Amino acid sequence: MIDDMFGFLPHNVELYKLALIHRSASVSIDGHSINNERLEFLGDAVIESVTSDYLFIEFPEYQEGELTKLRSKLVSRQSLNAIASEIGLDKCLICRSVGNLAQKHMFGDAFEAMMGAIYLDQGYNFVNRLLINDIYPNHASIEEVDESETDFKSRLIEWGQKNHHTIHFRTKGDGGKPGAQSFTCVVFVDSIEVGHGVAASKKEAEQLAAESVAREMSDEVCARLLDKIDRMSK
Repeated sequence: MIDDMFGFLPHNVELYKLALIHRSASVSIDGHSINNERLEFLGDAVIESVTSDYLFIEFPEYQEGELTKLRSKLVSRQSLNAIASEIGLDKCLICRSVGNLAQKHMFGDAFEAMMGAIYLDQGYNFVNRLLINDIYPNHASIEEVDESETDFKSRLIEWGQKNHHTIHFRTKGDGGKPGAQSFTCVVFVDSIEVGHGVAASKKEAEQLAAESVAREMSDEVCARLLDKIDRMSK
């Protein structure tokens, strides 16, 4: 399986097995839950480090802010989910049915966990070469990622600051079990509700709420909203 996906034979197969156990299918051993979350934590850091190095070299004309935004897009859950599906990782994940919201994350999480396993098994330089020479060129279009918009929350906050309006996100969970919990976010502009989002994480719910504002508000709707805000402030 690892040979088919990544083109090499692992030294410690157990690491890769662990990387494929989603928390919904956790195994309890001596009171400890065994799943891929620790490897996911490690892989996230490794991917961000390699990606920073890669973008620094590939885009010498980009300044710090541009590099940061592009890295954020390339390592976003949407991007990693797509890569995981491209290489067939989605078909190998061990999980229980936990609802569509959580499933949006699990493939990207598993990809991070797999990179964590490869790092422990093969070393940093190996992961670096694998991502830069194989995975990114073959399974991720940097041009398309660069042109995509993913950080709608930051864009909305910047708009509020520029136009002297207060942006507020109100997010709450539904109290469900870990792995099946969902979060609902409502976004307000000067106390007026303008959008909402529902997702398996607080961060993504806020992004979806901000995106709903960006995608669903026409110039006419936006003008009416701002006119209403102006009348309330007088």
